[in-house]
Amino acid sequence: MTPTRKRRLSIALFILLGMGAATSLLLYALGDNLLYFQSPSDVLSNDIQTGQRFRLGGMVQPGSVQRDPDTLAVSFVVTDYQQSITVNYQGILPDLFREGQGVITNGALTSDGEFAAREVLAKHDEKYMPPEITDALERANPTGTAGGQR
Repeated sequence: MTPTRKRRLSIALFILLGMGAATSLLLYALGDNLLYFQSPSDVLSNDIQTGQRFRLGGMVQPGSVQRDPDTLAVSFVVTDYQQSITVNYQGILPDLFREGQGVITNGALTSDGEFAAREVLAKHDEKYMPPEITDALERANPTGTAGGQR
């Protein structure tokens, strides 16, 4: 092998090694920031660690919203019609937040099995429901009471 070919080969290997290292670092960084969607049934059937951040989605159970009149603390129950999880949130809820409507919350499980939400997202109108919630509700209750359209 000539010196020119050796130099080109070493440069090509160095570039490939650098690209591999950059890709590995990128995937590692993204893995820590991804929030995976879970329904209440998924949360209770899977081994989700306390403090692990994820998205919890489902329907706000009618009659479950409790507001603290002195603070912005709100507690409500998210259900997929088979399992339910209590959600605690400190902050202003979206204008479209209502009982019986679809909701997605970002946060983590607490040691007492409740969900501490950092963010609450409500569905946009009375016909739209995010596909993740629709799929989870259909898996949990195949009789078709999910109530949303795609």
